[in-house]
Amino acid sequence: MDVNETTEGEIVESGSNPMVRFFQDLVAKVTQDGVGPLDGSIAYAEERLSKSRELSREQVIDRLIREAVQASSANGFITGLGGFMTMPITLPANVAGALVINARLVGAIAHVRGYNIADPHVQTIITLATVGGTLASALHGAGVKIGAKLTAQVIAAIPIAVIRRINARVGFMLLAKYGTQRSVITLAKGIPIAGGIVGAGVDAGLTALVGRAAKANFPAHAY
Repeated sequence: MDVNETTEGEIVESGSNPMVRFFQDLVAKVTQDGVGPLDGSIAYAEERLSKSRELSREQVIDRLIREAVQASSANGFITGLGGFMTMPITLPANVAGALVINARLVGAIAHVRGYNIADPHVQTIITLATVGGTLASALHGAGVKIGAKLTAQVIAAIPIAVIRRINARVGFMLLAKYGTQRSVITLAKGIPIAGGIVGAGVDAGLTALVGRAAKANFPAHAY
């Protein structure tokens, strides 16, 4: 079976899987609109930029990552986020918290570096970074060759068919990272003291990875 046939099958399967679609829609909601009392990525990034005028944009990005890592390690971060109550599928608090923190962070980094997070290209790359994946690897996996350096111009020129191909794959990556694999962490957190330490460490480590992926996936524009 050639790549195009495989891709079309993945796109159909991705769109028909309610959990995959739910996770993808949740990333879009978190980044663009926010959830509950939390603003979306743009408002979050702009607020940090306005409070850190003495810092460069790259320094603000590093601060955003540090804040997100700290939030990931904090127990009960997601408690009281009413935005999830309106969704058709509910998530355990620690799973929802990790996804919200990481997706919001990636969207904020993309915005600070000058990208339109509502663009389909950018939204797919945001989802990819939220699972810790890099665009260069995803393009290679989709059979697309790029030069030695990933730039904003290269990203804008990616054909929409390739974006759809990546989006189909990344949906299942998202489900695996925050669904299947997270179930082990959820069980671990039920163990007093040790479970909390394990969960906090894993969450913080994932957020640090996501921050690095976001910086790699969204090369800086000329500010």
